[in-house]
Amino acid sequence: MHSQLKGTLFIISAPSGAGKTSLVNALVRDTNHLKLSISHTTREKRPNEIEGYHYHFISEDKFQQKVAAGDFLEHARVFGNFYGTSQDTVEKMLDEGHDVILEIDWQGAQQIKQKIPEAVSIFILPPSLEALRERLQSRGEDNEETINHRMEKAISEISHYDEADYLVINDDFEDALKSLKAIVRCHRLQTDKQAIINKSVIERLLKPESAK
Repeated sequence: MHSQLKGTLFIISAPSGAGKTSLVNALVRDTNHLKLSISHTTREKRPNEIEGYHYHFISEDKFQQKVAAGDFLEHARVFGNFYGTSQDTVEKMLDEGHDVILEIDWQGAQQIKQKIPEAVSIFILPPSLEALRERLQSRGEDNEETINHRMEKAISEISHYDEADYLVINDDFEDALKSLKAIVRCHRLQTDKQAIINKSVIERLLKPESAK
């Protein structure tokens, strides 16, 4: 990426079980110069999770120290655990010209939009509540009581869909992934970005033929 080209910050939110993480991982895998910001969290690490890859797992005391120091771009409490996004890490990736994805809930999205209005927000919805429950059950991570709690919270989360710039329904995974790729590509084609990427081409086009 061109060093003088600042990246775009993409915020992706969704209710638990909507398939957000799988879509984001596929999007990052298939897209050059697109990086995922790794959040800090106070929740317990699950058996299949890797420190520094899925999350930065820290104690609640350490998390609150970071809050007090102003280290987080956004932070929120979700299902009794704290999550936060490192401001320095995100700004460094954007300044290097990488586009950055934040996978956060609607509370975090609101905070980011207040601080960085030019950030692009995307909300992912399941095709139905029945499909959402089936996905939560198929993960095999939660008992029925926890799933019921997640379903109750999901309806509240879904009500914030209209705060996002883009809305993607994850009915068919490949179709939803294509939509996310189109959103990223659309923003990369903005005139101010293309003017930097294709500076030499534009300069040649604006030169009179006699001067070539």
